[in-house]
Amino acid sequence: MNWTAFRAQAPELATLADEWIADAHVLLLGTLRADGSPRISAVECDVSGDDLCIGMIWQSTKALDLERDPRLTVHSLPPGRENTRGDLKLYGRARALEAPEKRAYEAVMQARLDWAPSEPYHAFAVDVTSAGLVVFEGGGQSVLSWRAGNPVRRRVRDNIA
Repeated sequence: MNWTAFRAQAPELATLADEWIADAHVLLLGTLRADGSPRISAVECDVSGDDLCIGMIWQSTKALDLERDPRLTVHSLPPGRENTRGDLKLYGRARALEAPEKRAYEAVMQARLDWAPSEPYHAFAVDVTSAGLVVFEGGGQSVLSWRAGNPVRRRVRDNIA
């Protein structure tokens, strides 16, 4: 589902993700290499229209991964050991942006950075299928999880070793 639909189904998680994106714009992207092994890359993300978008250098290995296998994970890139905001993860599939969506994405980048990518480049929207947030506090953890079509689930686990 696109970012707007994700916001409607899981507003608490989407709000946290929106804050992360607005604050940092840089998240970690997990893709699958041709041999099935994982690849992780730092990427810039922005919300454009109804989509969470990621732009990539033309023919970059991560872009080629997504063209071959659109499954992906996006991670919040924790700021350090004390990570009080927790670990936010989004799971889903990449969808290549077409010309009108790419122009809108370029306008968002131009407004934020006073720079926009020029063709050729790859741009993908993240269609979210599930999400989670884990926050460690007081020797335990608080977990929010969501899967498309289900409500957000909250769990608290104490005394995590």
